[in-house]
Amino acid sequence: MARTSSSTKKAAKLANKGKGKKVRFQGGTIFPLAVAATLILGLALIVYSRQTLPSADESPPTINDHWHAAYGFYLCDTWYQLEGDLEERDANGQFTNTNFVRTGIHSHNDGVIHWHPYNSRGVGKNAVLDVFLDTYEVQLEDGKITFPPQNALGGQEVWEEGETQCDGEDAEVSVKAWDSFTDTDGGTRYIANMDQIRVANDGMVFAIYFTTDDAPQVMPPWAADLPQLGAIDSGQILPDDLLQGTSSVVPTDSGVSDDTETGSTDGSDG
Repeated sequence: MARTSSSTKKAAKLANKGKGKKVRFQGGTIFPLAVAATLILGLALIVYSRQTLPSADESPPTINDHWHAAYGFYLCDTWYQLEGDLEERDANGQFTNTNFVRTGIHSHNDGVIHWHPYNSRGVGKNAVLDVFLDTYEVQLEDGKITFPPQNALGGQEVWEEGETQCDGEDAEVSVKAWDSFTDTDGGTRYIANMDQIRVANDGMVFAIYFTTDDAPQVMPPWAADLPQLGAIDSGQILPDDLLQGTSSVVPTDSGVSDDTETGSTDGSDG
């Protein structure tokens, strides 16, 4: 009984001795400081990675270039252009569209990509079709095109292989690129990595299709007017007749057949 009483007294004494003392990590304060420093560094790296501009080579386009490229979507049997020029300003003259400010790449409801990059996101090797599409929140994937609600033709946002049909027939996503609006060939056809097609020179043409196998795949009908349409961005006033046929939905056109097909964006065909 005496042993039990003695053990109890020792335990109580130790408990009282520890009251009011702070718990310390093994090794003192070094460990918690190291954990805090790691967290702060991690957060800093995340912020830096989001805000840092991507590197680019010295190849054109540069921030001093102002290029124009014709583009259009051919969805089943209808030519379509994205709406919104994105250059809205507030009362102080500042741009209000953050997508536009991020790159400076946009269109003017005219079927023309106005490529005058503000920073390295749209120059050199970074100058790819996705930079323009991303500004309008359009996603171009292998087998699928997704539009935001404000730019969905007929309210249909998703055009997907195996899900969306054209008059009851299966269709596929592809892109054709021409080095110049004056080209008379069938262009270069892409069926993969389509969003990474290079914008390699001024005057190119891009056509994005969701079509059946037998549908014509040609340049957008307004591509021939690219010099005049591009001049609008430079402040030149054009006669009204030059703007005919450039509404958001344009009647079906026909023309030459495919010339070249590729599943990647390698090579010099843009």
